[in-house]
Amino acid sequence: MNKELIIDAGSSEVNIALLEDKDLVELNKEKSNNSFAVGDVYLGRVKRIMPGLNAAFIDVGFEKDAFLHYLDLGPQVNSLNKLLKLHLTGKPGLPGMAELIPEADIEKTGKINTVLTQNQPVLIQIAKEPISTKGPRVSSEISFAGRYLVLVPFSNRVSVSQKIKSVEERNRLKRLITSIKPKNYGVIIRTVAENKKVADLDADLRSLVVKWETCLDKLPGIKPPQKVLSEIDRTSVILRDMLNESFNNIHVNDGTIAEEIRNYIRTIAPDKVEIVKHYKGKLPIFENFGVDKQIKNSFGKIITIKSGVYLIIEHTEALHVIDVNSGHRVNSEVSQEMNALAVNLEAAAEIARQLRLRDMGGIIVIDFIDMHEGANRRKLYQKLKDEMSKDHAKHTILPPSKFGLVQITRQRVRPEMNVQILEKCPTCGGSGEIKPSIILIDQIENNIRYLIQDQNEAHLTIRVHPFVYAHLVHGLPSIRMKWYARFKRWIYLTPMPSYHFLEYHFFNKAGDEIKI
Repeated sequence: MNKELIIDAGSSEVNIALLEDKDLVELNKEKSNNSFAVGDVYLGRVKRIMPGLNAAFIDVGFEKDAFLHYLDLGPQVNSLNKLLKLHLTGKPGLPGMAELIPEADIEKTGKINTVLTQNQPVLIQIAKEPISTKGPRVSSEISFAGRYLVLVPFSNRVSVSQKIKSVEERNRLKRLITSIKPKNYGVIIRTVAENKKVADLDADLRSLVVKWETCLDKLPGIKPPQKVLSEIDRTSVILRDMLNESFNNIHVNDGTIAEEIRNYIRTIAPDKVEIVKHYKGKLPIFENFGVDKQIKNSFGKIITIKSGVYLIIEHTEALHVIDVNSGHRVNSEVSQEMNALAVNLEAAAEIARQLRLRDMGGIIVIDFIDMHEGANRRKLYQKLKDEMSKDHAKHTILPPSKFGLVQITRQRVRPEMNVQILEKCPTCGGSGEIKPSIILIDQIENNIRYLIQDQNEAHLTIRVHPFVYAHLVHGLPSIRMKWYARFKRWIYLTPMPSYHFLEYHFFNKAGDEIKI
């Protein structure tokens, strides 16, 4: 599979588009000042304890307090609190992780008020970003994900991803990590670690240990609430989790970010550095690679698939509902059952893409077209599982019910991606009325006369809609040639597919827009 990453870096946010075989499958918007991202570590303060919920609300500096449930404390929370208390004092000669004597694990069915007290400082990690009216959800079982491993301080357990099926490989990795990991650290071995050399795993482990030690070094003298350590940005997270042999190109329109990505790739895959390309074209990077057009086609309430099948996506507070419609796709040569199967299989692929693209989470209910044969329902279920296997978010799919409904739960850790594709008409301003299109050319000509004769502009470029461009340049003599005869100046024209029909703008030789 051909994978490309297109990165549009602006002053206030970075937009990241992931293409698989030229199809847009993920879109991430990362604001430059984005706080409370998943993985960030904060020193918070216990605001209040709720025994009825067996949870606590933690002040982390957000307008809404973060939610910490007892089950998210982690079994070794007492060891974490003990080490935190020692480091906050700032005294020299503090014990390292190797010298720390771990506390006993807390009970799984215990009460939160036996572990935490009001106003107590706590070290927590963002597990779920603020969504809707809710504050962040946090955990005090801190972990750091690397390319091949996940480091869990205070745990001595080594576990291996269930997706590694080979018993020999599982045993090799477990023996290897057990022999090199430092004391009082637990490690989860990720799927991509399969068949990797000891040097790669050791380098990844060392970098994660340094990350945790850096976190501890920042604690002396700071007061809650305060961020202690930031997770790497979304660009690096995507590269870390998804970079493989099928990743062909990374295009970015910012030279600084391009160099940062190259430096990051050198640490994880030195042979892939050349895939990073700094885009310097005149068109916006998303427009140049066709991402803008795909965004317009992929968001909104109604999603049309090429064959005429379309989806209707509705959102409520509790769940998402997707309705599958056959549209005008009907093959009269096959039975209704086979038509329904073909439509459902096609819709299943698009639905899996939509869930990734919009980052839809929680409960999703899909109303497929009814099928009466059990074998066909099983085919649909398998197709949906195969398509969803590309999704890195945790998810569960239930088989189709007798009503043709499929229920999916998908992990939600950040707000759903929502792109408004319906725009206020720039021509009429929402009034529904526009100036007569027949006088458009006269308006442009009047502006040319003003800029050349009154403003003495030596070089003019006009950007217009492609239809207007064709009207201006075709014919003998063309309208542009008549302008040349009248104003003794050649007028440069550029077709802009993103413009609406009656939109036009003037630019000087330096490429700066001339405001009239």
